[in-house]
Amino acid sequence: MLETVAIVLVALWVLGLVSSASIGGFIHILLVIALVVVAIRVIRR
Repeated sequence: MLETVAIVLVALWVLGLVSSASIGGFIHILLVIALVVVAIRVIRR
């Protein structure tokens, strides 16, 4: 489930980069959180 959330966040981040929306900074923060969660899951396996 967390991997799905990470994929969705990456997709939203790319969309934010393409659209240059004002929420781009927020999307970057979400991307960092998603990468940390994925890294923790890889380490715990």
